Amino acid sequence: MAVEHHPTSTVYERVQQGPDFQELRRRFRAFAFPATAAFLAWYLLYVVLSGWARDFMGTKIVGFINIALIFGLLQFASTFLIAWQYSRHAERKLDPLADRLRAEVEGGAAAAAAAAGDAGKENR
Repeated sequence: MAVEHHPTSTVYERVQQGPDFQELRRRFRAFAFPATAAFLAWYLLYVVLSGWARDFMGTKIVGFINIALIFGLLQFASTFLIAWQYSRHAERKLDPLADRLRAEVEGGAAAAAAAAGDAGKENR
């Protein structure tokens, strides 16, 4: 991706306006928003059932283990599942693009520093 050089903007502002950065944001949001909504809905279901469906949540499954305990443990399991899914998503979809953008920013910053250094030498 070629970075346009505008004298009034920084390399970070130029990258942020570029299509690769916008694609990175889109990919992140495509995972984060639905996953967050699904987890919050699942968590609120647990809270609502615990508050208003006590008989259902108190139903014994095996020994002292009831539905509420199983749902509570599933909250932990779903948290770890979402974290694992996000790490896979990031590794496959986000990291390659982020690495490319980082290289671009570092290259642009190094080029700007070199240009500033060359300009300083010419003024001596």
